[in-house]
Formats: sequence, structure tokens, C-alpha cells
Amino acid sequence: MPNKKTEKLRVIPLGGVNGIGKNITVFEYGPDMIVVDCGLAFPEDSMLGVDLVIPDMSYIESNKDKLRGLFITHGHEDHIGAVPYFLKKFDSPVYGTRLTLGIIEGKFEEHDISSANLVEVKAGQTIKAGVFSVEFIRVNHSIADACALCITTPVGRVIHTGDFKIDLTPLNGEPIDLARFAELGSKGVRLLLCDSTNAERPGYTPTEKIVSSSLDRIFQGNEKRVVVATFSSNIYRVQQIINASAKNGRKVAVTGRSMLNILSAATRLGYMDIPEGLMIDVTDMKRYKPSQLTLITTGSQGEPMSALYRMAFGGHAQISLGPTDLVVLSSSSIPGNEKAISNIINELYKRGVNVLDDNIADVHVSGHACREELKLIHALVKPDNFVPVHGEYRHLVKHASIARELGMPENRILIPETGRVIELDKRSMRFGQTVPSGQILVDGYGVGDVGTSVLRDRKHLAEDGILIVVAAIDFYTNTIVSGPDITSRGFVYVKEAEALMEDVHKACTKIIERCLKRGAKDVEVIKTRMKDELAGMIVNRTKRKPMILPLLMAADL
Repeated sequence: MPNKKTEKLRVIPLGGVNGIGKNITVFEYGPDMIVVDCGLAFPEDSMLGVDLVIPDMSYIESNKDKLRGLFITHGHEDHIGAVPYFLKKFDSPVYGTRLTLGIIEGKFEEHDISSANLVEVKAGQTIKAGVFSVEFIRVNHSIADACALCITTPVGRVIHTGDFKIDLTPLNGEPIDLARFAELGSKGVRLLLCDSTNAERPGYTPTEKIVSSSLDRIFQGNEKRVVVATFSSNIYRVQQIINASAKNGRKVAVTGRSMLNILSAATRLGYMDIPEGLMIDVTDMKRYKPSQLTLITTGSQGEPMSALYRMAFGGHAQISLGPTDLVVLSSSSIPGNEKAISNIINELYKRGVNVLDDNIADVHVSGHACREELKLIHALVKPDNFVPVHGEYRHLVKHASIARELGMPENRILIPETGRVIELDKRSMRFGQTVPSGQILVDGYGVGDVGTSVLRDRKHLAEDGILIVVAAIDFYTNTIVSGPDITSRGFVYVKEAEALMEDVHKACTKIIERCLKRGAKDVEVIKTRMKDELAGMIVNRTKRKPMILPLLMAADL
């Protein structure tokens, strides 16, 4: 048993700080450990060919005998997207609200998971997990069933807000449980970990009901087919689109795999109300006039594989867009996605499509608290210590400044770092050691097999192309049996660079002959020499640096 006088609570962010997405935090005390959230992030532009980014869970794996449970705050991909990968490694109960678990369960078939210990929890319920007690507290967000967590530990209470905003007129009629935050604050909260996404934005986040009014105005009397792109997990928004469509006599079709999956889960679990006969299949849209149709799709962030991207670039098998369409981007851009979204908008305009986004109309409100809401949570909770989470570094710094404005001493605030332990006892909070952390790249079915060297090669190929040299050598007679044959891919167009390719061929022949004359008996030695000499020659001639791949074989005559 741990010595309660010397044992510390260890809070370890393995993701979700200094970047958007990949949210996961470990809480460890003595022989017990719990994990809050397990999300993914989308790849950066430099991660060529990578599909997803998930957190490095090697620290959890090395301490899996301590693991008492995974607790999920809500069902967004940046909080649940890596859960299937977690379940493949750990036999741990997963605690979450009904919709959250329903969305997670919908991923099982894709990941070939036959069963898992999913434990449904309601807001207000408390779960015992080793030395920890975890209470779920209702909050508002852009997805139903979102909760904050109050984690009672041997050193005091820790509140983890998850993603939240304060909406006093939410669409589901259940506002954030501010009374419970105030009650916990009056009892004493040792540490607050709080959402920082909108810490730079002044004022309050508007209510979701603003979007309802705006959608009604867009649909009313519009003769065009309305195509609305939004986050698939924002079922409140999808419900509003459905309501506006029904009110204006439109049929609704849905495209995009993630949109279909979440819509199915939300409908099955009773989180959506869809009038009978309203929904149609995408293939049936041709039977209706544009003014009678609404299409709900994914791709609001410009994702290259999304339905909207394929429609914009003419690659969708069933849907083409044109002057009879109005595209509504009902979302805000995630930092880093601005260029991809701009590309889609430009392509849509080239096709004669009119586009509305939140810069033009009230078609989106954030699901995250702005500065005044953050101040209210701080004032209610009255934490002894504060750690900002969920955001880029500048968001964390801005949130820390809010805490200072409210009178919190500097030594009670820490800006977290991925993998760096925060140690908390009944007297103080400080940084501890660093544990293994980082990111694991998912490419197709490969998890973690794409690393820095592979990305470097992909970048090299994308920027400079490749030059392949194939030859067979007889080391017994010291002669070239066949080749060298030169193939260029992404370097130069061979028919327009015949002189250069002829010179490359001559250079390869001379290099091989010179190595054989000097007694080389190993193809690896010749490969190395060929790479070095060809690289120098090509740089001098073209100022380019293609990847050079010699395929030399020892002929057995």
C-alpha cells in the first residue's frame, strides 16, 4: 500500500496539449491508474500517406497491471478515435455515456473487435476505480451526452472539464450542471484541468439555437439543392438540418461513411427524431427537383477522402455539383486545415456552386467555452491549482493568463507538456520526470510501422522523384551481363531528357566497370559508389536531388 504521507498523484498528459486532438490523460496514484479519453488527430501535410495519428500508449502498456479503467468525456474523434487501438492492447473497462459508447461500438466491426467491456454511465453517477472515484457531470458541447469528470483522489478532488461550453438554452433542454461545479468548489478542488480551445476568444459562445434560425432562412424559398457539410458527430446540427428540411418540404439524403455511422447510432439510441418518410437514399435524389432536396455530407475540413472533396473535384460516383446547388459549410476550420478548405471552396465556385460559411451566415457556433465562460468555471470551482489542457500552446498560455487575472498565484499554474509528469500532493504541484510519449502514425492497416525515416523517404520521393538503375554483373568474368537500364519516376520525363539519361547510362556503366577493375566483389560496394557519384553528377547538371535506387544483381552464369 502507498504511504499516503509521501505518495503523489501523477497527472500525465500523453496528448491533447500543445496541439489540437489526440486527447489522452493518465492519472496514477500508487498501484492504481486510470485514463481519461483516448483520441486521434488528423495528419499534418508533411505526413504523406498517413491516415490517422494516435497517441503513444507505451507508458500505459508498461504499467498495464495498474490500469483500472478508461473514462470517456464525450464522443468526438479527438477523444474516442484511438479507443479501438486501446482495446486491442488492454483488457480494461471503458466508461462513458450512452451515445459515446454507441459511437465507439460502431467502430468495432471496422477494427475486428468482437467484444469489449463497455460500461454505460449517466451524468451524476460515480464509478469506483481503485483509489479513484470518478463522477460524471453534465456539460454542454456540440455533441450530446458530454460530461466533465470529478476525480476524487487521496490528495483531493481533480476536475477535468473535457470539452464544454455554457449554453443555457441548449437544444436538448439540459444545460450544464453549474450547481454541481459550485458545490464541488465549496467542498474544495485541488486541481482543475480545463478546456482551452477558445481561450483567445472574448465573451461567450452563442447558443446552438442561433444556427436553427439561420438554417430556416437559408432553406425558406430556396430553389437550389442545399448541401450541408458539417462534423458527423455534431448530431445537434444534423437534427437542425433535418428539422429545417422537413419544415420546408425537402427530402434528406446523407453521404459520407462517418456521417452514416453516427446517424445510425444516434437514431438507434433515440438521440435523433427523424420524421417518417423524410430520409431517402442518395440514388433516389434524381427523382426530385433541387428545391426538394437536402444533402448532408462530411468534408467540412477539406479532408481529401471525404464526400464533399470528391464532389468538389468531380470524383463522387453518384453526386455531381453545379449551379443548381448551394453548399453550406456548417463548421469552423480546425487550425491547419484552412488551405484544404480554401481549395474545396475554390473548386466549388469553379463549378458554379454558391457557398456559404460562418463568415457569411450564422451557420456554425463553437462547442467550446470562450473567455467569460472559462472565468465562470474558475470562479465556481475555486481550484487550488490549475493546468490548461486541450489546445495549441498559445491557447494554454492564454488560459493560464485568465487564471492569473482571477488571482491565482503563478506557482499554482503549470503549462503542461506531452509526456511530462505533473506531481500533485496536498501541499504543492510541480513537474516530475518525463515518460515515453509522442505519436503513432496509422497508414491503412499498419500501426506504427511508418516512422521518421519512412516519412523522410516519402517526402524525398514527392519532391525530387526517383531514379532506378538495374544491372546484372558477372563477378567471375568482371563483366556487365545486362543493363544498366535507367528508369525515371517523378524526376524527369525521359523523352524530353534523352541527352541527360544517355549521360546517366554512360556514367553508370563507367562506375560499374571501374569498381570491377579495382577488384570489387560485392554489389553493395558498387551500389554505394553509384549513389554517391550519380548524385553529384545530377546535382551539377539539374540542381535536383532524386532518390537513387541501384538494383544490382550478381549473375550466376
